[in-house]
Amino acid sequence: MATSCGCCERWSIYRRTIRRDLRLVRIVAGLEKGIKRAIRRNHITSDIFDATALKHPNKIAVCSSDDLVQYTFTELKNLINQIANIFYDLGYRKNDVVILFMENRPEYVAFWLGLSKLGVVTSLVNYNLRRESLEHCIKVAGAKGIIFSAETEGALRDIQSELRGYEFYCYGSANRIKEATDLPELIESTSTSNPPRPDNLTFYDKLIYMYTSGTTGLPKPAVIRHTRFFFMVNGMASAFKVTEDDINYVALPLYHSNGGVGGIGMMIYKGSTVIVAKKFSASKFFQDCAYHGATMFNYIGETCRYLLAQPPSRFDRAHRLRLAIGNGLRPQIWAEFKDRFSIDLIGECYASTEGNANMINIDNRIGAVGFNSVIAPGFYPIRLIRVDRSNGEIERDENGMAIACEPGEAGELVGRVRNDPVHQFDGYVDKEATDKKIVHDIFVKGDSAFRSGDILLQDKEGYFYFQDRGGDTFRWKGENVGTAEVEGVITRILRMTDVVVYGVEIPGIEGRAGMACIADPDYIVDLVYLRNELLNKVPNYARPQFIRLSNGDAIEQTSTFKYKKVKLREEGFNPLKVVDDRLYFNNQRTGRYEVLDILAHQRIIDHHIRF
Repeated sequence: MATSCGCCERWSIYRRTIRRDLRLVRIVAGLEKGIKRAIRRNHITSDIFDATALKHPNKIAVCSSDDLVQYTFTELKNLINQIANIFYDLGYRKNDVVILFMENRPEYVAFWLGLSKLGVVTSLVNYNLRRESLEHCIKVAGAKGIIFSAETEGALRDIQSELRGYEFYCYGSANRIKEATDLPELIESTSTSNPPRPDNLTFYDKLIYMYTSGTTGLPKPAVIRHTRFFFMVNGMASAFKVTEDDINYVALPLYHSNGGVGGIGMMIYKGSTVIVAKKFSASKFFQDCAYHGATMFNYIGETCRYLLAQPPSRFDRAHRLRLAIGNGLRPQIWAEFKDRFSIDLIGECYASTEGNANMINIDNRIGAVGFNSVIAPGFYPIRLIRVDRSNGEIERDENGMAIACEPGEAGELVGRVRNDPVHQFDGYVDKEATDKKIVHDIFVKGDSAFRSGDILLQDKEGYFYFQDRGGDTFRWKGENVGTAEVEGVITRILRMTDVVVYGVEIPGIEGRAGMACIADPDYIVDLVYLRNELLNKVPNYARPQFIRLSNGDAIEQTSTFKYKKVKLREEGFNPLKVVDDRLYFNNQRTGRYEVLDILAHQRIIDHHIRF
């Protein structure tokens, strides 16, 4: 009887999911066909943009949200060619690397598309970075030159003495670094014709680097090839029927895959118009969308929460928006967000910058980041496996194979690595870092798979739901924070060895706020000095919002000398759980770390104190 009931349940699931699965098959088949066509024609991303520009020569390709700067497809194509010719004349050739350290602006895409015509790789650096983090990201990319703007020049000046040997190129700054070449001046006198094309350009070449914190350490440049860019953009475009008639409002950073690939890519491949906002503004967001006639936008979960927190406005529904694409929209606010702002389709995705285990929620399933077929799971080889959350080790059976999770059981997402554009793992610039993300004996004996470091849950129908970040990483303000990097900065500031950084949950708030536990038995740490130093050395999203001064000489470790972060995370910033140590919170209004007592804790829980 039980067997019969089980068969009936499986048959019922198959009937409910077969149409969804067939749609996935069509999407993936279309992507594979498109990639093969581009490879056969030896087209790269800039070739595809050129073809799009020929179809829509006088249409607006990209425009600033304030309407001060805009380019038609023809004008943008000309600028792209001018940039390519400038850097060709300067001696840049295939596989050279250039840093792009610039705020959101319409010209942003022109720089990396122009350089790609030469086979030059552009490394997209977070414009919020300062000092050690910025220096690291520049040097680890193996770059030859740095392109910057007026807004980012000051950060470069702070570390200029550490950047000897780099060539500097300035766009839009009157008081530029002395050695910098003035790009606008060169652009005015440079040809708009196509640059000389290297003979060995292919669709498999590296296109850009995007940084990820991964699961440990400092940010690492992840490799995005033309093939992967194609797959990421067209996967979303196919799933959500993006066309040339769409107008995409992008207020997310263009150095991130969400805005820089998912947002800009629709213009390159589909001929959509892109509206680029310099920064995200919750108060102006829907007003801007209405003014520009936007039909879609890119989001992260944090921006959705900010938008919902705004008072009701006549612009909440007075717009043409039909689609929102992004990641991190909390299930608790999904329906409210969709209904209040009258958005037909939420295109929630799961995609790590460097990974191959990407997926899309194509049918508006509330809370799901995507799915995999339960009828034919091998068609798209991703799965959840059991891991020991205390040390991150993969749990294996008596044959050494990874143990797959059951429906409803949380586990780490992995993607099988295959030698094809859809399932390959390009990894990072650093080979050692790439190798650390590859594990074996996951699906079948002797195979290779990519470890995402993310904990998800899969239900009986195959839908995946994001649960948490694994490893020594947490997410805050839409950014991944590598704890080892912040620990290293604090250790150098305080000249102390025992510093542990981890993320803690604030109920009702997206992500985890940073918290630092510092061994300080004599309570001699100067928190004013620490906070001031962190302002200069760590980006805003990575700064600890909570400090715990431990009265012990050392912070408790495992037998393998790893800090016991699980217990620290569980105790969080709750004064009732942290009895013997002193707690402090980052008071944004006073600009100080202040004592965190029971009253302050409750005000944080009630969102009267915000971060």
